[in-house]
Amino acid sequence: MAYPLPLSCSPRVNQVLDNQLTASTMATNLLAPVKTEQEILENSMLEDDPNANCAATSPPLESLGPRWGPQHKGAQELANLYSTGKRTQECICVGICLTLMAVNLIFILFHIKLQNLSAIMVAAFCGIVTADFGSGFVHWAADTWGSIELPVIGKNFLRPFREHHIDPTSITRHDFIETNGDNFMVTIPFLARMVWDFITLSEDDVQMKFTWNCYVFLLAIFVAMTNQIHKWSHTYFGLPSWVVFLQEMHVILPRRHHRIHHVAPHETYFCITTGWLNWPMEKLHFWTALEVLIEAVSGLKPRDDDLKWAKKGT
Repeated sequence: MAYPLPLSCSPRVNQVLDNQLTASTMATNLLAPVKTEQEILENSMLEDDPNANCAATSPPLESLGPRWGPQHKGAQELANLYSTGKRTQECICVGICLTLMAVNLIFILFHIKLQNLSAIMVAAFCGIVTADFGSGFVHWAADTWGSIELPVIGKNFLRPFREHHIDPTSITRHDFIETNGDNFMVTIPFLARMVWDFITLSEDDVQMKFTWNCYVFLLAIFVAMTNQIHKWSHTYFGLPSWVVFLQEMHVILPRRHHRIHHVAPHETYFCITTGWLNWPMEKLHFWTALEVLIEAVSGLKPRDDDLKWAKKGT
């Protein structure tokens, strides 16, 4: 039985990448992208293959030219840019964030009133949806715009996004700190403000802000856990059964759902917390409209830097 060769494994990779660059421009991005099963198979890395992450079995892998994965030259160069200073920042942020979460949880349990449970549940749900939108917006912005050469944010914050597209399974080789450090950092100001409110406000004022604080708390938890959820969506072996159950119930981002984003040139399905908003955002042409507007105003091409790194493997 013959298997279709993934384009990332094909000698025609230069032509494919040039076609992707064309497809990313304003003129051809007016319709929401639709991915078929065949496109997903041929244009994304088969992460459920434990051997070579490639569907091709003949000819030998070494004769197929550049492909996505740990052997990609661009992926190796990007991985080597992870610095000791960045690691230190991530360790500090994870420690502070976990401490603030624990303190806030104690305060919430102490002040919760059962008669307000329905409002609290609605607030919690809204927090999760907001986290999904936030993950999509940040993911879209970092995937689509900017360059590794930008001061501060380039190597520290855009680098992982570039690496992830040419070596999607790299996230499964990152430990808890490297995976979650940046997301935990984002939540610290909001969790710190909550602690301040619980300490300084009167009981009446605490109750007035309690529903809002529950919204912020669930938002912060899901924002903090977004990259861990994202990592699970790329992990095809050895996941705990409860994680697989949550994925199958679409409580968190499912593996098959996220695979759609990894069809080159990665211009769709950006929400990576629950993925609930991906379908409606595409039907509304939300990301496409933003790209058209930004390209018209600035002249910048979406995903230009992303495709530049992809070509380093050629």
